[in-house]
Amino acid sequence: MNRIPEIYHFTDDGIIPNSRHPVLVFRQVFNLDPDLGADWLEGHFAENGWTNAFRWRVYDYHHYHSNTHEVLGVYAGNASLQLGGEHGQQLQVGIGDVVILPAGTGHKSVSHSKDFAIVGAYPDGKEPDLIRLEDERPKDVREKVDTVPLPENDPLSGKSSEGLLNFWK
Repeated sequence: MNRIPEIYHFTDDGIIPNSRHPVLVFRQVFNLDPDLGADWLEGHFAENGWTNAFRWRVYDYHHYHSNTHEVLGVYAGNASLQLGGEHGQQLQVGIGDVVILPAGTGHKSVSHSKDFAIVGAYPDGKEPDLIRLEDERPKDVREKVDTVPLPENDPLSGKSSEGLLNFWK
């Protein structure tokens, strides 16, 4: 498994708060067919305390979660994701890629293959809120995002210092 992530920093643009912690993208974490890949992701995330998993894709509108971090593991197809809001960055993802989004990070799907699908999950099974770009920015959202605790485990490596526990100090 490639343990050196791509690192992306996004700042508060006045609409989407983003995070002081970077987005981490681990490339080609696994090489399995889609059914096995989805099962592997869901099981691996759960082993490390990232639960409340879903299988679907990324919404095609800007949104973020102010109350929890999120992990997205691609098990089928590919997509272009816009991270960080309107002024953020587009990123190509494909089978085997895992994206770890700190709370407050804007994300949306710009385009995707017909078969694009992810497993998403949250630390300790937290139920995410859903704040859209069109929504009025919630009062004190910056403070809310900043107080989301660090997860106890990285969704891929557990307590190892190879993942977010190393980069989100």
